[in-house]
Amino acid sequence: MNPVATVLRALGGGGLPRTYWVLWVGTFVNRLGSFVAPFLALYLTRERGFSVEQAGLIVSLNGAGAVLAAPLGGMLADRVGRRLTLAGGLWLGSGAMVFIGFSETPGRIAVAAFLLGLLGDLYRPAVSAAIADVVPARDRARAYGMLYWVINLGFAIALPLAGLLAGMGYRLLFIADAVTTFLYGCCVWALVPETRPATAKGAVARSTLGDLLTPFRDGVYLAFCLPIFALALIFFQSHMSLPVTLAARGLTPSDYGLVMSVNGVLIVALQPFVNRLVGRVRRSTALALAGLLTGVGFGLHALPASVPWAMLAVAVWTLGEMAQSPVAPSVVADLAPAELRGSYQGAYHMMWGLASSVAPALGGAVLGHIDASALWAGCCVLGIAAGAWHLTIAGARRRRVEALRLERPEMSTSLD
Repeated sequence: MNPVATVLRALGGGGLPRTYWVLWVGTFVNRLGSFVAPFLALYLTRERGFSVEQAGLIVSLNGAGAVLAAPLGGMLADRVGRRLTLAGGLWLGSGAMVFIGFSETPGRIAVAAFLLGLLGDLYRPAVSAAIADVVPARDRARAYGMLYWVINLGFAIALPLAGLLAGMGYRLLFIADAVTTFLYGCCVWALVPETRPATAKGAVARSTLGDLLTPFRDGVYLAFCLPIFALALIFFQSHMSLPVTLAARGLTPSDYGLVMSVNGVLIVALQPFVNRLVGRVRRSTALALAGLLTGVGFGLHALPASVPWAMLAVAVWTLGEMAQSPVAPSVVADLAPAELRGSYQGAYHMMWGLASSVAPALGGAVLGHIDASALWAGCCVLGIAAGAWHLTIAGARRRRVEALRLERPEMSTSLD
């Protein structure tokens, strides 16, 4: 038996189509070179001498570009096709990485950071839409879960490599990231056929604004996005509010690194098994459990900190992250009309982009004006409320799925 096939089957990836695996391998290669994002703030402050405030502004510009990239990339995936949006977005993102790496004045760096966010994230909705195109509805949660797993595996390998490259010069980070991104684009162009459904290719002409706004006029879809945005706000507290809280309670930077390593280790070790477990329950149940675990996990940070306790808290909310990651994109894929899968996935990714921009400021305001215990208790309440909301809206979504099943016989009414 082919050893590669044996490993993939053990991970829960058996039976998925070839195009999916091309995207999966390309994503892994790209993530192996994901050096820019985690080291951008360090590059700006240490290499370029920017103040913390200047660096924060530029990182925010990068985030603003990513927010715009999500709906734009989704619309392009529907209009010009998945293959061109994927390859073109990756190549443009590669160029943006080189641009920021070789920019020296603050103005050029600011422009380059915004372009990197805008162009570097164009491809993401197209990947999600292409997977929805080629993977049967019953296997989508498993497919998205495997993709999430390989993203984290590649990122876990990339971080120590990035540290080594940074020691030889930060510019190497941008060049290496650009190379792996460019190679992913070449892989897509050479090996991925156009997956956009024939119904989408033959759809009547629509306005660009109509494509962008249609998901936000869909009440069932918006009801689903609300708790997704709430949980994203909680997740992104780990980027700023959590290290600040742990440092104030006496944990060192090395302690923080050890605490956060739990997240990556658990995802790499357990995600394939979690994919199988969530595949056996209704998606609304899995999403509600994700909200509960996320809320309780972050709520545990309200209690006095020690390294083992903080590691336990991270482990709990990581389980919530793992429960949501395979399920949420599959819900988006089922709710979206075939001709607007890219736009719906783009709107979903936009929720995460908005949360990444809002969460640091929101968490900082609560820490500054109230205290850490209030922030983490609020996260607990918000997570539990998001989980309850998923159960509340399950009936409406189930009725939508049942109606769509008349047009798409492959869909299962038991999914939700």
